[in-house]
Amino acid sequence: MSEKKRNKFTAQFKAKVALEAIRGDKTLNEIGSEFCFGSA
Repeated sequence: MSEKKRNKFTAQFKAKVALEAIRGDKTLNEIGSEFCFGSA
């Protein structure tokens, strides 16, 4: 069985996502789908 590679997100990307979440305009699901990450 092959192991799945983990994503490595840059600090800039993390900050962008965090600011989007703090604004509160969108749900976490909407933010996740916009930035293409999730549990799947």
